[in-house]
Amino acid sequence: MIRLTRISHIPVVLNSDLIEHIESTPDTVISLTTGQKVVVRESTDEVVRRVIEFRRAVLSSLPAEAITAALFSEGAAHAEAARRQMEDARRHPIGGRSEEDQE
Repeated sequence: MIRLTRISHIPVVLNSDLIEHIESTPDTVISLTTGQKVVVRESTDEVVRRVIEFRRAVLSSLPAEAITAALFSEGAAHAEAARRQMEDARRHPIGGRSEEDQE
């Protein structure tokens, strides 16, 4: 969550995970994944800085193992699926002969 100020000087706390993109038109317009748009007084660079600061604070409170697991779990799952596919392809090739049969 990041603290920002609406263009009307009203403070707002925004869930930074919902930010889809930010535009400078010249006001800073934050488009959320919900379809909502929030116009704020802070610059685009300041909004990005606050998002980074928030995420850094969240990640620094986690054990290193949890961060590594979160960052690499998706990649590891893809690697494991690819390994299984290659293994299956060796056992059940399209031509009908496995690598063991060819030896």
